[in-house]
Amino acid sequence: MTENELITITIDTYMNLQRIKKANGEQKNIELDYQLKGVVAKLSSMGINVEDLTL
Repeated sequence: MTENELITITIDTYMNLQRIKKANGEQKNIELDYQLKGVVAKLSSMGINVEDLTL
């Protein structure tokens, strides 16, 4: 797997988690928040800014 493929897959994962979070509305989901933090950390370490991807 190339670095670009890894970045693309990680961005897709982040966007999927964001959709789930939005669909949950105001319902608190600690695991979802934790997963999002992990994906954001991975993307940040790759030099990707997620601000433009956040719903």
